Amino acid sequence: MQGGVFDLLIVGGGINGAGIAADAAGRGLSVCLIEMDDLASGTSQWSSKLIHGGLRYLEQYEFRLVREALAEREIMLARAPHLVRPLRFIMPGAPEMRSSLRIRAGLLLYDHLARRRRIPKSRAVDLALEPAGRALGPQFRSGFAYWDCSVDDARLVVLNARLAASLGALIRTRTKVVHLERGEEAWLVTIQDAAGRETCRARAVMNAGGPWAGSVAGLARGNAHPAAITLSLVKGSHIVVPRIADANDAYLLQNSDGRAVFILPFEGDFTLIGTTDVPVTGSPSDAVCTTEEEDYLIAAANRFLAQPLTRGDIVWRFAGVRPLQAGETGMKPSALSRDYQLVQSGDRRGEILLTVIGGKITTYRALAESVIQRLRPYFPGLAPSWTARRPLPGGDIPNEDFDLYLEGLARLYAWLPEPMMQALARRHGTLVSAVVGDARRLEDMGKLFAGGLSEREVSYLVANEWAITPEDVLWRRSKAGLHYPTMDARKQAAASLAAIL
Repeated sequence: MQGGVFDLLIVGGGINGAGIAADAAGRGLSVCLIEMDDLASGTSQWSSKLIHGGLRYLEQYEFRLVREALAEREIMLARAPHLVRPLRFIMPGAPEMRSSLRIRAGLLLYDHLARRRRIPKSRAVDLALEPAGRALGPQFRSGFAYWDCSVDDARLVVLNARLAASLGALIRTRTKVVHLERGEEAWLVTIQDAAGRETCRARAVMNAGGPWAGSVAGLARGNAHPAAITLSLVKGSHIVVPRIADANDAYLLQNSDGRAVFILPFEGDFTLIGTTDVPVTGSPSDAVCTTEEEDYLIAAANRFLAQPLTRGDIVWRFAGVRPLQAGETGMKPSALSRDYQLVQSGDRRGEILLTVIGGKITTYRALAESVIQRLRPYFPGLAPSWTARRPLPGGDIPNEDFDLYLEGLARLYAWLPEPMMQALARRHGTLVSAVVGDARRLEDMGKLFAGGLSEREVSYLVANEWAITPEDVLWRRSKAGLHYPTMDARKQAAASLAAIL
């Protein structure tokens, strides 16, 4: 890479950076993506694991954002049917909160803002008759059902990086950009990894640093006069508990403070509850789920659940920092827009520094198209948009029918335990055969870990998905770490993995 010249250098390996890398590489640009840690190691692994339109954004009149997100939901179901799954949401009625008439009107709008092909429409439900009502207190007798989708957020990032790499992009993890200097025709970019420093050149730089976007822009300050980058950093925390009895659907709960809290089926054996909106003033790296946030989420859930939760039920918690557009002074964090904004410095090659602020995982592909559209005047002859029609790696499942595909895999690999087969199919789609390779019996898969993970799959993740550490494997390339019941068991699994990485 020393001395190499790229059309576009992207700083940040989250969902936006990986999505932009794929789109740009597919249009004919030479691309390098630099990530200071692992792919999806920042905000992109700490989402609510949803591909959704954002029903609550309708109350903030964010109609363009919701319409775009709903359209992207359909595209994602087609591009990655192994990773993106339809999920029914139950919204129980709470007399003291939003009226049923208001909710019905919002859901009708939600149904019709964008074309639906794979998602059913919303409807009223009788919770006294619905199986989903059994998880709720007896006072909740009516409500509404609507549909969105779940996703493994970190794997979505990795698959976009794989797509970018297959089109020629260079993906560099555990590498940090330490200086940006404006040149005549290209930026001079200094990067550093464990082996030392090196330089390359880039005709344009994309700042996809998420919560660290201000710091990335600061690397060019003094020689490129970058536009001011102003972020509102807002922490969202989640807790995970053992699967709540009868909670096989998702729930959108109206909390007493006017916010909404999700209860979501997660990783088969668990339930995910989130999220919070807490302003962040320190380093995004220091964000953690506090006891106050745990209490808030438990209290919000217990207002509705038939069997109350306690903090002792929590088996995992996490917090991520959202880099949102700055709002007016005094605005509540929950009222800040989740839409994205592109801020540009420079108007010729060697000066262009483009920064993305905000955005949500659902709209990353549309955001990437907006970035390429912004760069088009500086790179004439770019190929047209293409990502809406191209499956992600492993997503080329016939007729987008994952269940039928899984049945075929079960016959082909009848010697694999069903939980492992399902985990492999969900993580890799049509690339399962590449993971299994020449294995013909379970013993050929090597050492077995929780969550359907095997030594053979670990080797595949290292060779093809930039996995380096046990944490990369246990928490981002899979969620196998969650399936160990105690912290000691997780540490032992990490040590066992370290021995084979």
